[in-house]
Amino acid sequence: MKRMSKLLAMIATSSIMLSCSSASSELTEDWEEPHKVVNWATSPQPIQLTEEQKVFANDNNGFTFNFIKAVNDINTSGASFIYSPLSITYLLGMTNDAAIGITEKEIEQTLGFHEGGIQAVNEYCKKLIEGLPKVDESVKFNIANAIFLNKGYKLKKQFEQDMQYYYDAKAEALDFSSPQAADVINRWCKEKTNDMIPKVLEETDDKMVSYLLNAIYFKADWTSKFDTKYTKTETFTKENGQTQLPLMHQKVLIEYARNEIFSALKIPYGKNFWTMTVMLPEEGKTTDDIINELAKSSSNNTTQDNPWEILQNNNSRLYEVDLKLPRFETASDTQKLENEEKLIGVLKKMGILRAFTPEGSEIPNMCESSDGMGGMNLYISMMQQIAKIEVNEEGSEAAAVTIGGFENTCEGPDPEFPKATFHANRPFVYVISEASSGVILFVGKFTGI
Repeated sequence: MKRMSKLLAMIATSSIMLSCSSASSELTEDWEEPHKVVNWATSPQPIQLTEEQKVFANDNNGFTFNFIKAVNDINTSGASFIYSPLSITYLLGMTNDAAIGITEKEIEQTLGFHEGGIQAVNEYCKKLIEGLPKVDESVKFNIANAIFLNKGYKLKKQFEQDMQYYYDAKAEALDFSSPQAADVINRWCKEKTNDMIPKVLEETDDKMVSYLLNAIYFKADWTSKFDTKYTKTETFTKENGQTQLPLMHQKVLIEYARNEIFSALKIPYGKNFWTMTVMLPEEGKTTDDIINELAKSSSNNTTQDNPWEILQNNNSRLYEVDLKLPRFETASDTQKLENEEKLIGVLKKMGILRAFTPEGSEIPNMCESSDGMGGMNLYISMMQQIAKIEVNEEGSEAAAVTIGGFENTCEGPDPEFPKATFHANRPFVYVISEASSGVILFVGKFTGI
């Protein structure tokens, strides 16, 4: 099995390209010349992860691909979606700090942390919180965590110390029976996502002992912005028909790889540390095929001609690419997932069972009664993520909030470069990642719906 680290090295150092037509396709007739070709093929400097943390990053991206496959499998509506599995990782990472036994093992294994242990997981999460915002000062990026406690409860001392040190999360006491409690939590979400996600709760549940939250916010300009004068309304072919969408247009120098299923290109932001990788299916293939192939790449069945594998092994070439990409906006809410248990149901299928089960959960190290009556064992009774992305000529803005509710279980190009065409005028898959470490922040599918 080739480790996910190689896959992430691909994300860190390569830009990939897809074409549903021949790799030597001529530029389209409506292209206005002269137009400069921008060199996007640059190498970033890495975040300094330890060897163990590199494995965590690699295999947590495997969790990302498997999560998106699980979500896509139940997405029968064909609608676009955007999620941040990393935000889920942070909420469950905080939960893991209070877990023991099989519950801790299930969380760590499913998230790709194997049996690294609570301290190693916490240190990895702390490294990303501190390091990712400093990678590129031209990119606005933030990871925020929070804990809201119902009246009558307090955090256990060790858990409280861990949350402040590793996750920069401080506890705030609220009366969950008060209508104003939800307003406090929603204001936190609004502030931490720069108004992109103003609400996650209609009301708080008085049965909850606590709510844990994670918010991720990202805003960056493309390294080379699209010129609005080249954006034109064109036909976008959906899986069940056609629609008219604004397609941005630019010519770029970029690495390219393809197989019989898909090809992809990576569009950099800022100083090339952050990227959006766009993956387009070949003729006769679909976005489902791409997602299945990505999930397979994180298993023993990875194939050598997968574009991810080609790029991670440095077998790709630079191409002069005629690029078209829709200007789009997508918002998702796990409460709209087409299964009975929503996000919790997806995570159960992926292997996290006890944390969501009052009879089997082992989370005794989070809270205790403020009256001195001792500790309690908690389980996650609700979990939800809301995410949003906006993509235009300037760049991209994306945010996600994940919330978990806890209850008591008892209570200038060389002319010799080959040319290719990448017109994302049909459904595609995309990933936003930090290029030097390969950590994936957001992953989505755009279908024109």
